[in-house]
Amino acid sequence: MSESPIVYLVDDDASVLRSVGRLIRGGGYTVNAYGSAREFLAEFRRPIQPCCLVLDISMPGLSGIELQRRLFEKQLDLPIIFITGHGDVPTTVRAMKSGAVDFLTKPFEDSDLLQAVRQALHKDKLARRDRLERTQIKTEIDSLTSRENQVLRLVVTGMLNKQIAGTLGTCEKTIKVHRGRVMKKMQVQSLAELVRKAERAGLFVSGPVAGLRATTSQKPQASAM
Repeated sequence: MSESPIVYLVDDDASVLRSVGRLIRGGGYTVNAYGSAREFLAEFRRPIQPCCLVLDISMPGLSGIELQRRLFEKQLDLPIIFITGHGDVPTTVRAMKSGAVDFLTKPFEDSDLLQAVRQALHKDKLARRDRLERTQIKTEIDSLTSRENQVLRLVVTGMLNKQIAGTLGTCEKTIKVHRGRVMKKMQVQSLAELVRKAERAGLFVSGPVAGLRATTSQKPQASAM
C-alpha cells in the first residue's frame, strides 16, 4: 500500500475526474476517483495514511451535501473540499458550517485546489494524532482499579490527600499509595499532566464528589487512623 496521503475525488463529470485527478497526482498524492457519491460511500474504508475528500456538491442521486451528512452520521470526520460550478451562497454556508475545509467554484486556480488539499490533509493528520492520544488515555484509565479511578477523579479537582481520604472513608496513607499508582499507570510526572489527560478524557463532570460519596459504602473513619 502506498504511504503517500490519499485524496478521494468524487465527481460525476468524467473530464473533471481526469483533469483534477492529474493535478492532484502532480502534487505528490495518491488519488482514488469515483463517479458518484454512492460508489464512494460503498467502497470507502479509512486508510492508515492521512486523507481528504474533494467532492462535487451537485451530483445526480446522492448530492455532495448529502454525502457529507452521511459521513458525519457514520462518525467519519473526513476533511472535505467542495467544488462546484454554481456559486450557491446558502449551500456554501451550510457546507462550511458542517465542517468543510474549503469551497471552490469552477473554474478554480490549480494553486487554490492544491493549497486546500494541503490544509485538509494537515487537518486530518492532527485529527488522527488527537484520536490516538485519546485512545491511549482511555487505555490508561481502563487499567485503573475502581478505587484508583475514584482517587483520580478527586485528585484532578484539586482535593488534598487528606480530603480525599475523608471523602472515600479511608486513611491518608492509603490515598497516597493509590495516587502513586494512578500517576504511574497514567504515565505522568506531575499533577498538571494528570489534569490535562483527565480533561482530554472528559472526566470533569458536575458533582464528582457527591457522585463518589453515593457510590461508596464506606464511612469516614476517625482521624487517628
